[in-house]
Amino acid sequence: MLFSKYLYEKYQINDMESIAEEIHKKDAYELHSYLKNVVYNNSVCIEYIDVYGRTKLYNDASTGCLLGRDNSEINKYMNDLYYSDEEIKAIKLVNEDYESSALLYGIQVEDGYVFLFTMLSNVNKNYTLISRQLIYITIVIIIFAVIISLFLAKVLSEPIVDITEKSKQLAGGNYNVEFNKNGIKEIDELADTLNYLESEVSKTDQYRRDLMANVSHDLKTPLTMIKAYAEMVRDITYKDKEKREENLNVIIEETDRLNVLVSDILTLSKLQANSDTLEIETFDLNKEIKDILKRYSYLEDAEGYIIEVNMPEEIIIRADRNKINQVIYNLVNNALNYTGDDKKVFINVKEEKKFYLVEIKDTGKGIDKDKIEHIWEKYYKNEKNHKRNVVGTGLGLSIVKNILECHNFEYGVKSKKNEGTIFYFKVSKANNVKK
Repeated sequence: MLFSKYLYEKYQINDMESIAEEIHKKDAYELHSYLKNVVYNNSVCIEYIDVYGRTKLYNDASTGCLLGRDNSEINKYMNDLYYSDEEIKAIKLVNEDYESSALLYGIQVEDGYVFLFTMLSNVNKNYTLISRQLIYITIVIIIFAVIISLFLAKVLSEPIVDITEKSKQLAGGNYNVEFNKNGIKEIDELADTLNYLESEVSKTDQYRRDLMANVSHDLKTPLTMIKAYAEMVRDITYKDKEKREENLNVIIEETDRLNVLVSDILTLSKLQANSDTLEIETFDLNKEIKDILKRYSYLEDAEGYIIEVNMPEEIIIRADRNKINQVIYNLVNNALNYTGDDKKVFINVKEEKKFYLVEIKDTGKGIDKDKIEHIWEKYYKNEKNHKRNVVGTGLGLSIVKNILECHNFEYGVKSKKNEGTIFYFKVSKANNVKK
């Protein structure tokens, strides 16, 4: 406020200086006309004294004008100006009792002398007026600001409070809450994110429940078998060598099944935690496939399964040998589980320009379109099409998915109703992989 007062006063002084300079420049012919114009357009009064000592007053009736008055103090100042050697000189008059001030100019002209007087008290009056107006305006602005702040606080806080409360419910295990939007972009984005989070957490929780249920079932069944046959050996068949060997073989098979289950769970956990690093090497996939198929020779001899293989004599790739072997083993295992009555499984490896396409096909009933996206999930089984269980754990395809994604290999599944299913993946040739 004080700065505003200073600027206002400075502006008025500069204005008076400009008028004084213009008066000094005027000749006798122009002077009187100009003086009339000055007093008409400005809050000033003027006294003109010609070379003969004759006096003429302009606007001497204006409020606060001291020119033409019998005032010893103002006369003293006028004498000081009149006899000054300066062509234009100003004196600032201050009355501390009345808190007022004025400017008195003395200006030499061609045929006499001009005194220019103006009150600066208007500055204080304007300053006081502006100050009061600013106070009122400030109060009004503060009131409006408080109202707007309360409104905005209500608009912003209510959805945030609602989101906070529902987040607590979500953290407590309630997956049925819905985070609502309110038209504010940031809050809407947060609501969308939390709704997506709720969906994913709900799926994760369901997977966890399924995992516990399936693991419990898969562990319980072989353990029950192991216990039952062990008790049978202990109590009944321990003297019958043939029966004892048969019972012990069942125990060994069920133990192997348990070992596969635990191994698959650990493998999947490592892959999903990205803690199982890849050991990339160059090897011949043809040889690995042949070695894997030797494990199934007993199925071909004892149960009449047919595994047809069509692949190049040499398939040189760069990948993690053990993990790719696990992919082939799991996909063959899956195909044997779900193949048709002809008991045929086909393994095809096709050489393309930059990669090998590996396909493993069964002749089963196929997979419904709405179920294809779920087959990579842990413990998902298509019970209607399931033919046999080759030491399966329900984790095979999930392990395949994670291994292939770790390698950045393209993979997928194609299925036709009553025509079978093809699982495939593409692996880059060794000479196309940057070492």
